[in-house]
Amino acid sequence: MTARNARPTARDTGTGGAARDERPGPGAGSDAAQHDTVASVVRQWRAVHPELDTGPMEVIGRINRCAALLQQAEDAPLRRAGLSRAEFDLLGALRRTGHELTPGELAKETFSSGAAVTKRIKQLTERGLVERRGDTRDRRVAHLRLTDTGRDLVDGILPEQLAYETAVLSVLAPEGQGELAVLLADLLSRLEGRMGALRA
Repeated sequence: MTARNARPTARDTGTGGAARDERPGPGAGSDAAQHDTVASVVRQWRAVHPELDTGPMEVIGRINRCAALLQQAEDAPLRRAGLSRAEFDLLGALRRTGHELTPGELAKETFSSGAAVTKRIKQLTERGLVERRGDTRDRRVAHLRLTDTGRDLVDGILPEQLAYETAVLSVLAPEGQGELAVLLADLLSRLEGRMGALRA
């Protein structure tokens, strides 16, 4: 089954093309959702392929767009500390787990590649924020932990970083933030269980 005939078309359902274009999407309840950049993209695709269901694009497109905007934004507290978000995530993983981690474990904790973790560890070690200990049984394995300086840095930045993120999310009402967190948690938990199968 191809994408073109995967969904019933407006003609198949007897609703007509105009009714198809007017159907409410996932963001139909919000005026803002009708005027964001993804809404414009979706309208263009509907004009080109009115027989396709663009609903998934309205969700995934907005998630990707939000992620891109957040990544482009400068995290002021981290910038002042001379840290990237990825470096802070690595330091944070060592702090919140409360014990030593291997580079492989850090990669899993931070959703990063092994090569990226190795590069960040080198930089953070040179800054005196992380120290490594060789495994007594396998010299190829390193165990990583925060130095006192690294721990103090994380503990000092975290409250300020959370305040910054609170300000970023202040465009949504508190109840909206709660609803969004629940929806994203549900989506994430389901995707984490399925993405391996989808890639296979």
